[in-house]
Amino acid sequence: MSMQSPNASYPRAVLFDLLTALLDSWTVWNSAAGSEQKGRAWRAEYLRLTYGCGAYVPYEQLVKDAARNTGMDDSAPDALEAQWDTLPVWSGARELLLALKPHCRLAVVTNCSSRLGHRAAARLGIDWDVVVTSEEAGFYKPDPRPYRMALDRLGVKAEDAAFVAGSGYDMFGTSAVGLRTFWHNRVGLGLPQGAPSPELQAATLEPALPWLQSFSK
Repeated sequence: MSMQSPNASYPRAVLFDLLTALLDSWTVWNSAAGSEQKGRAWRAEYLRLTYGCGAYVPYEQLVKDAARNTGMDDSAPDALEAQWDTLPVWSGARELLLALKPHCRLAVVTNCSSRLGHRAAARLGIDWDVVVTSEEAGFYKPDPRPYRMALDRLGVKAEDAAFVAGSGYDMFGTSAVGLRTFWHNRVGLGLPQGAPSPELQAATLEPALPWLQSFSK
C-alpha cells in the first residue's frame, strides 16, 4: 500500500465501520456458531433485526435473539463474547489507518454496545479521535444519527469527510448524511435492494488510500 502521494488532498476526517470494514467478525461468528453455514445464517438474522429496529435495543440481546431465531442456544452468543478480544484485523487495515493518521481525523461508527464497541476498536491499536457506538447514539445504523454524532464530535462537516463501509446497508445512512463512501466488500455481498451505490467498492482496502488521497480534488 503506497503510503504517500506528493499531491495528496485528503478529507478532514475518515469515518469507519468497524466490525466488517476493519475487523473480520465473520470468522469469529462462524467459530462461535460451529460452522460457516450456521454463522452466516445467525449473522444474517442479526443484521435483519438490527437494521429493522432503528432505535437502540441492547446489542447483546439482538445477538441472542438472532441465535434463537436460527435454532441455536445461548452457548453461541456466550462463545462469541468469549472470542471478542480475538477479532482478526483485516489485512491492510492497520496500514491504511497509519497512513491516514498524520493527515485526517479518524473515527469509528459501529452498530454495537459501548462496552463491546470500544473493546473492538482497541484491536486496531490506533488512537481514535472519536468512537461512536449505536448505544451512545441511541440508534442503529443506517439511521443518520450515529454518523452525525461522529461528525459533530469531530467538528467536521459531512462534505469534508469520507466513510469506509463494511456493509451495503451503510449506503442508506451515508447517502442521507452526505458522506462520500468507499465500500470494503470483503466477502462479496450484494448491494441491498434500494441502496444507493458507493462511490467506490473493492474486495480489499488497497484502493481506499489513493481514493482518499485525491478526495478534495
